[in-house]
Amino acid sequence: MTIPGAWARTARSAMLLGDDGELRPTVFAEMTALAATTGAINLGQGFPDEDGPREVLDAAREAIAAGVNQYPPGLGTLELRTAIAEHQSRFYALDVDPETEVLVTAGATEAIMATVLALVEAGDEIVTFEPFYDEYAAAIGLSGAVHRTVPLPAPHFQPDHDDIRAAITDRTRLIIVNNPHNPTGTVLDRAALEVIVEAAHAHDALIVTDEVYEHLLFDLPHIPIATLPGARERTITISSAGKTFSTTGWKVGWLTAPRELVRVILAIKQFLTYANGAPFQPAIAVGLRLPDEFFRGLAADLKRKRDVLSAGLTAAGFSITTPEGGYFVIADAAALGFDDSGEFCRALPSLAGVVGVPVSAFVREEHRADYRSLVRFAFCKRFDVLDEASNRLAGLSTR
Repeated sequence: MTIPGAWARTARSAMLLGDDGELRPTVFAEMTALAATTGAINLGQGFPDEDGPREVLDAAREAIAAGVNQYPPGLGTLELRTAIAEHQSRFYALDVDPETEVLVTAGATEAIMATVLALVEAGDEIVTFEPFYDEYAAAIGLSGAVHRTVPLPAPHFQPDHDDIRAAITDRTRLIIVNNPHNPTGTVLDRAALEVIVEAAHAHDALIVTDEVYEHLLFDLPHIPIATLPGARERTITISSAGKTFSTTGWKVGWLTAPRELVRVILAIKQFLTYANGAPFQPAIAVGLRLPDEFFRGLAADLKRKRDVLSAGLTAAGFSITTPEGGYFVIADAAALGFDDSGEFCRALPSLAGVVGVPVSAFVREEHRADYRSLVRFAFCKRFDVLDEASNRLAGLSTR
């Protein structure tokens, strides 16, 4: 039976609907299921396997016990919005009004979807960097907009400034910037960010930033685009608690933007979830106010995990690109004799008892040849898990 509706263009845009009409699961769902059925170590999906800070978990328990279990305000609790504004001021010297310039969402996922649906008309163009997180393509497809991309060529995944300028035109409505970047782990430098702002001004486009890995940079400072001259008034800054506090299942995210933009995004968001996570919101407020030592330790610990898995992948025969931030390392399987990362990832559980994700899943069909042998592995796991995964992968070099 053919079922009409917007789902089809959404799924097709996210590369989940084949020419045969078959609807496929996301690559994350597929690889996680593969890990579960084979007993392989799941380095595919980016979620931690350890709980976040005790202060945050205890605050959620206390909120539940205190009866904070009903609808919070649609904008989010003032306590959390104030903590978000304090966070932006503390880390980036950004002055944000918690009353009018902060919106709490059901994770960064809802923030991105609500922003796209609120600000785009069918036929508008949205620019992303490619490879791209699959939700961007889904949101663009649902909105009826046209998806344009700027390539991030391997192995360093840095954009050419002329490619940025060429992609952004008078037809561009939004520029979505994921920094630090998923899946590649690259961090855009200030010069690239300045080119984006310059082009946004030249073509009257808005900038949407996905900064969920903002505290997970290893050797570089995080530069929010909103801190650059001329950017604040046309930037929607999106982040979330999941990556910073290892609470991905709580789905507490937020955006900060000028008041007028927050108002129109809320007009859509209120009909998606209206509100969410009542007892988790005060808990995340506690997290955002943790001392600087917590945030420094978080990045330092993850950097050590990056290095453990990177060493294991290198010993197994992969060539790797060392990530500058985020949860993931990109490994090239070509040196091991595999030139199709999709086939390789589906075979990897039987070859080595480990699961990764093909980078081709983040790239449109016409560009996949440039990323054909690349695999994304997550290192946001316990050290013992990374050690075991490295030991298992080592067997690949002797095959």
